[in-house]
Amino acid sequence: MAVQKSRRTPSTRGMRRSHDKVKSPTLSVDPTSGETHLRHRVTPDGFYRGNQVVSQPESDDEE
Repeated sequence: MAVQKSRRTPSTRGMRRSHDKVKSPTLSVDPTSGETHLRHRVTPDGFYRGNQVVSQPESDDEE
């Protein structure tokens, strides 16, 4: 069984745990549509960095 050689100080323990903080996701606002989205991702409307990169499928309402 592993046994530690010396006790961890509260300072060292805190320094180790400083990177465990949960970070909130980084959000951006698209300049064209004004949509809030995750960084480096396409918005739900299909815009990326102000340009439409994915076209929305046309709905068939003429039935």
